[in-house]
Amino acid sequence: MVLTLFVVTAFAALALGAVYVVTKKPIEIAQKQKQEAAIHQVLPAFDSLKVMMLPDAAGNDSLQFNVATKDGKLIGVAIKTYTNKGFGGRFDVMVGFLPNGTINNTAVLDMKETPGLGTNIMHKNSDFPDQFEGKNPASFELKVTKDGGEVDAITAATISSRAFCDALQRAYKSFEKNKSRFQ
Repeated sequence: MVLTLFVVTAFAALALGAVYVVTKKPIEIAQKQKQEAAIHQVLPAFDSLKVMMLPDAAGNDSLQFNVATKDGKLIGVAIKTYTNKGFGGRFDVMVGFLPNGTINNTAVLDMKETPGLGTNIMHKNSDFPDQFEGKNPASFELKVTKDGGEVDAITAATISSRAFCDALQRAYKSFEKNKSRFQ
């Protein structure tokens, strides 16, 4: 009985390992393509992109800064940011800032929010992200209205809405802190 259990367990482990090896590369390629598409979605048209890893404004973690230029002139910065305050835990957001700090657009890269509620933070599910476009966090309070801010939360998904604002706020503070590096 012990030998049978060992053989079954060993076979399952080998099968699982083989599936991991076969799928690892395609998953990495798909994630990279998704991130590249998000950069193009959140920034105006550009001809050159420089990737930088810099600490966030609080010095806690590094964020990915994608500095976009056109004809040698800065046209925007796409920042891959995150929050750990989502209802389903961590989620990643790409946010594009114009040189003056105005939010150009946003794209959710990865999340585990509740389907039909928290997933409404994505463009394809609702117009929630549209309220950030063209807003400058220097004068636009990135908090939900329940917390004294200017963001209309998603009904029954206030936690996800707060988390989205937290991710954008982290990106904006980091953008402002590192602004001189982009020129």
